[in-house]
Amino acid sequence: MSLVLLTHPLPEDWIASLRGRVELLIGPESPVGFSPELLERLPEAEGLLTLLTDRVDEALLARAPRLRVVSNMAVGVDNVDVAACTRRGIPVGNTPGVLADATADLTLALLLAAARGIFQAAADARQGRWTTWSPTGWLGADLAGAVVGIVGMGQIGRAVARRVHGFGARIVYVNPSPRPQVEAVLGAERVPLERLLRESDFVTLHCPLNAETRHLIDADALRAMKPTAVLVNAARGAVVDTTALVQALRERWIAAAALDVTDPEPLPPEHPLYHLPNCLITPHIGSATHGTRRRMAEIACENLLAGLEGRRLPHCVNPEVYDEG
Repeated sequence: MSLVLLTHPLPEDWIASLRGRVELLIGPESPVGFSPELLERLPEAEGLLTLLTDRVDEALLARAPRLRVVSNMAVGVDNVDVAACTRRGIPVGNTPGVLADATADLTLALLLAAARGIFQAAADARQGRWTTWSPTGWLGADLAGAVVGIVGMGQIGRAVARRVHGFGARIVYVNPSPRPQVEAVLGAERVPLERLLRESDFVTLHCPLNAETRHLIDADALRAMKPTAVLVNAARGAVVDTTALVQALRERWIAAAALDVTDPEPLPPEHPLYHLPNCLITPHIGSATHGTRRRMAEIACENLLAGLEGRRLPHCVNPEVYDEG
C-alpha cells in the first residue's frame, strides 16, 4: 500500500475511507507542520494529506521523490508551492465549496460584533461597569442602509453578499471578473478598490492570498477608509499589513477591525492587537463547524485516493499536470 503522511490527527470517522487502502502515518497532536517522525519517512511517501499550517515547498518536495499527490484540507493553497508541484507532475487538491456558508456565517458574526461593540459591551457588563441603562452608552453602527464592500466575490464572498443584502445593506465589490448574477439579484456594483475603500461602511476580505493581494490592505488603503468604517478579514492574515493595522486602530483611522486570520498566525499573546478595545480576534474558525470540517476532510481523502490511484482529482488546483501528461 502507498504510504501517506498526515501531519495532524483527525477524528477517525473523518478519514475512514483511507483505512485499508493506504498505509497512513499520522503526526503528533501538538506540532505544527511535519514532525521529525514524518520527515524521516518523506522519501517513501506517495501522498501527503496537509493542513493550511503545513508548508509544502521546494525543499520538502526534494525530499519526497516518490510523491504523487498533495491533498490540502483547505480551499486556499498558499501553504503549497503549486508551481513546484506542477513542475514535478504532482496534482494538488483542495476542498472548495463546502465551507462557504460556515465562513460567511462567521464573517457576519464578526461584522455585527465589531459594528455593535459586543465584545467590549459584554466585558463591561461582566466587570461591573454596567450600572444603568444609558442612552449614549455602547453606541454602535447600523448594518441596515450601510454600504458593505466585499473584496473577493468567490463562493464565500457571494455567500456574504446574500447575508448582508438580507439586512438591507448596499453592496459594492472588487473581483477580477464581474459577477452578473450577484449584480442582478442583489444589486451589487463592481467598483475599483479605491472607490470601495472610500465609500464602504464595512470592508470584508475574501480574496485568495497571492503576490497581488499580499498587504493589499496597507497603510494607504486603511487611510483611504472612513474613520467610522469596520474592517473584517476572513481570508488570509497577510492580505492585511498588521503593523499598519495596529497604527490605524490606535490612531482611529478606522473605527474597528474583526479578524479571523492574522499575520503571523497565531499572534503571540503579547501582540498589541489583543490589547486594543476596537479589535476582535478569533482563532481562524471560519470553517469550524462539525459538518463543514468533516466534509473538508472527506473531500481531502477523495482527492488523495484519486491521485494515488492515477485518477483525476475531483478538486485540483493545477489541472495542467494532466494536460502535460
